[in-house]
Amino acid sequence: MTYLLGLIVTLGLLIVVHEYGHYRVAVACGVKVQRFSVGFGRVLWRRQSAPGATEFVLCALPLGGYVRMLDEREGGVPPEQLGQAFNRKSLKQRSAIVAAGPLANLALAVVLFAGAYWVGMQEPKAVLGPSVAGSIAERGGLRSGDWVRAMAGDNGNSEWREVHSMNDLMWRLTQAALQREPVRLQVSDRDGRGSRTLLLDLASFEPREVDGALARKIGLGTAFGEPVIGRVKEGGPALRAGLKEGDRVLSIDGQAVADAQTLRERIRASAATAARGAKDAAPQRWVLEREGRSIEIEVTPRIDGSVNPPVGRIEAFVGKPPEMVIVRHGPWDGLVGGFERMWDTSWFTLKMLGRMLIGEASIKNLSGPISIADYAGQSVQQGPARFLEFLAIVSVSLGVLNLLPLPMLDGGHLMVYIFEGVTGRAVSEEWLARLQRGGIAVLLLMMSVALYNDVARLLGLH
Repeated sequence: MTYLLGLIVTLGLLIVVHEYGHYRVAVACGVKVQRFSVGFGRVLWRRQSAPGATEFVLCALPLGGYVRMLDEREGGVPPEQLGQAFNRKSLKQRSAIVAAGPLANLALAVVLFAGAYWVGMQEPKAVLGPSVAGSIAERGGLRSGDWVRAMAGDNGNSEWREVHSMNDLMWRLTQAALQREPVRLQVSDRDGRGSRTLLLDLASFEPREVDGALARKIGLGTAFGEPVIGRVKEGGPALRAGLKEGDRVLSIDGQAVADAQTLRERIRASAATAARGAKDAAPQRWVLEREGRSIEIEVTPRIDGSVNPPVGRIEAFVGKPPEMVIVRHGPWDGLVGGFERMWDTSWFTLKMLGRMLIGEASIKNLSGPISIADYAGQSVQQGPARFLEFLAIVSVSLGVLNLLPLPMLDGGHLMVYIFEGVTGRAVSEEWLARLQRGGIAVLLLMMSVALYNDVARLLGLH
């Protein structure tokens, strides 16, 4: 129910704002608006203040909306209302009306991002776990427990920008990876002691690899967590071995354990050396720190064959959660940050679409309504700031998508008006019909790919 409610609120708000942008500018330009519709299909609710006034309706299929304006191309117009017809307005006015919808979404995104910053978002601190062996991160010198404090481009004149959280770090690395730009990181240990500068050479990174698994492809560890045992379950291998809540794991079979990620990986990997069909893995020698003293015990993980490949488990909570920070800005800084985030997200979206078009980025990055519903539900559960951020990201996507130069979209209409402004003549009806058919085909293809990606993610194929 939470997921459905989140989807309804998301689509409803963004559609209303988009269409209101068209409506408000149309009225300001003296165009008669006949209907303001949220959704398509059967009308569920309508309101009209007076005969001849704008009719506001809510329809059964809430996957879009429209503003119907008086226009001679769509039917007869009484002589006394010709001055209110859309097609009679100047090129500048028509362009402003069409552009107002996407721009309203982008303006809304600024406010939503700012609202998220004002409320404050709880995010993992940018302290990293161990880097993947042989990866870009390891070659750059990143170690477990490194706290990334600031980031800059490889250009010596590039300005250092503070890294507020793990999410902030990943967002900036994603942008740099897409452009194949090396970056410099300023890091300290997780307590803030010492400082050194590292270089991540993303020049060799393929843009098509930019996706949700980017962190692992670069070789970054997850957010650092201490290798401490949490609650121990009754009857499991951990309890039988004598593990207690609060035990800190120092090593397993003589190999140091620096963080929670390493501890989990060692436990899971224990199944790989077990005999086929065995219920238990080989015993492991653990060195622990308990109440200030070092002790050694033997732990025999259970093999979980319900997953492929099988993994080892000890039936206990493994590792402390990552340290969290509150990312919050004041009124002005929040607004400036909201605008910067909107601009960066818009530009990133355009670059991703361009890369996908020429085959340099994976089309798996396209998402449809199922993914939107899933993300909406998750963000609602994570709190108001996270939901505001999610709404802002979708609002940017809607604004940018509608500005693409495709017939049937606002950007397609703007391209037609640019042609009219340059040549001094309107595009013929015959060509408009051809362009619209092509635009519909492209949109249907994009929707099909997005829906396929949704289903593939749902089935675990991506």
